[in-house]
Amino acid sequence: VQLQASGGGLVQAGGSLRLSCAASGRTFSYIMGWFRQAPGKEREFVAAISWSGGRTYYADSVKGRFTISRDNAKKMVFLQMNSLKPEDTAVYYCAATRKADLFYSGSTYVPNEYDYWGQGTLVTVSS
Repeated sequence: VQLQASGGGLVQAGGSLRLSCAASGRTFSYIMGWFRQAPGKEREFVAAISWSGGRTYYADSVKGRFTISRDNAKKMVFLQMNSLKPEDTAVYYCAATRKADLFYSGSTYVPNEYDYWGQGTLVTVSS
């Protein structure tokens, strides 16, 4: 599967952005995740969503501000980001994993558990 992320940009602190990730391929039966990487820092987990959309998981740093969702008919996953902070500045990546039990294993936040990655979209939050 190929993933294409979009929707990044420059926003003031307190503002909102909605990231999109479009998937190509025959199937979209993956757990989907969003990660981010700030300059000089390691890639970190942001959010994940089960195939059905019934289960979601968030990093503590974004809980209550970000919402992950998906549209399986369109093979897309979204990240609605509200109340943005300067520390949210990073390149955001969408990712997909074939590991159907990832939520049960407790490893949704581990980058190496994901099999496919998009190219990233830059989010810059000014203070």
